[in-house]
Amino acid sequence: MDSIPERSVVATSEPATAPAPAVDGGAGTTVAAPRRRLSPLVTRLTMLAVDAAAINVAFFLAYYARYVLGIGGEVADENFAEYPEYWPIQAALVLLVLAVFHLRGLYKLARGTSWIDEVVSVGVGSFIGVWALFTVVSLIRYPANSRLTFIFAWVLIVVMVALGRSLVRALRGLARRHGLDLVRVLVVGDNPTSRMLMQSIAGQPHLGYQVAGFVHLSPTGDFGRFKALGTIDELPGICQRHQIDEVIIALPAAFHREVLAVRDHCQRSGLRFKLVPDRYELSLNSVELDAINGIPLLSVRDTAIHGWNLFLKRVLDVTIAGAVLLLLAPLWALIALAIRLDSPGPILFRQQRVGRGETRFDLLKFRSMHEHADRIVHELMAINEATGPLFKSRRDPRITRVGRVLRRWSLDELPQLWNVLRGEMSLVGPRPPLPREVAQYEPYHRRRLTVAPGLTGLWQVSGRSELSFEEMVEMDIYYIENWSLGLDLRILLRTIPAVFRGRGAY
Repeated sequence: MDSIPERSVVATSEPATAPAPAVDGGAGTTVAAPRRRLSPLVTRLTMLAVDAAAINVAFFLAYYARYVLGIGGEVADENFAEYPEYWPIQAALVLLVLAVFHLRGLYKLARGTSWIDEVVSVGVGSFIGVWALFTVVSLIRYPANSRLTFIFAWVLIVVMVALGRSLVRALRGLARRHGLDLVRVLVVGDNPTSRMLMQSIAGQPHLGYQVAGFVHLSPTGDFGRFKALGTIDELPGICQRHQIDEVIIALPAAFHREVLAVRDHCQRSGLRFKLVPDRYELSLNSVELDAINGIPLLSVRDTAIHGWNLFLKRVLDVTIAGAVLLLLAPLWALIALAIRLDSPGPILFRQQRVGRGETRFDLLKFRSMHEHADRIVHELMAINEATGPLFKSRRDPRITRVGRVLRRWSLDELPQLWNVLRGEMSLVGPRPPLPREVAQYEPYHRRRLTVAPGLTGLWQVSGRSELSFEEMVEMDIYYIENWSLGLDLRILLRTIPAVFRGRGAY
């Protein structure tokens, strides 16, 4: 759930015996099913064993690369060390790196931790362990103390541990998709934030969360597949009937009484609960405090994407976009040929979009519709499946045969890399809107136009076309106010599986 930040997390001790999840038995009944959980102790021990094995393999490969393959230059006879001389160092390194990993929280088994954050922690933790040991070895003048061996060991530890943990993640994700180690979640709230949260959870089944439904404040219907289970006053019965493990509160900040009531119930019942901030609270991180003669003054900071940050983002855009354009040049030729043979019209489709500062530019795409398709969009509003000023339809008759394939794999968007190189777009950012969409914007919607639009963004990796317009705006505003280079890299990495899944791509 990377796209939904947590304001605070209050966890109580877990029940001695976890309840079984409820299974819909039809006609509004629930039937208890046996809970299949992975033991936290067994999981932690497995992670420790995998990490220890990866560190041992990495150190052996480091020794082999330096002393056998001679990478880094030939080793002089007086400096040569047999592998057994390194055994004490290897054993100490395993214990030291595992201890650092533990201190950095790499064995807490948090479900929402992203792979890239985990790899960064592995890199930092292994660096601390390797160089702490190298310092000790150098001070005591231990005979086996090749600097290159330690450097190779650090790099290989990061690679091998990352591979090992990726395998464990894949196996845990597979187990969760088959009903093992699931956590039953109840969302409290009936606003766009709660809906976005449930869609984010449902879109990441590998995390092992199972949405039982949501609790509403006022009479409301279901949110598609997400069921309205009752009101806050009925919360105790809902939690017991649907055998909830965790409650996530997604209420506006003004609902203090309701938030406290839910919190108190969770604490009494031994349920874990988390709190999602609303849009107002998210904006508090953009507030600066100043004072004149002791009088406090509040001001709003500029967007995080400016100055040096904007330069770094631009360097990332140009580097990646240029490399991908060169690597995929043969694919461009094949797509162009397929479009030409499938239907008459140009290969590239140009459409005016609104960019940063409400400037207009020509967005490029491979043509996926029949020629002049944009002229009849007003005739198709009856089949529009989007909300707000957007138009999206799975039954859009304007799409060609080749176009459906291109859209399924997002290949029609490849020419936008040229827009990125020209500075009109960024790799990551808000969706580039049409002028007619901007004309229907509310004032706060225009916050999206303060940065360059993106080829991908939080909106894509969290549901793509299945998100409502308001949910898309909320994600865009969160991205703008919380930008970092690491966030861009995480979104780019999450875009790859999102494209392959093809969920919401039409």
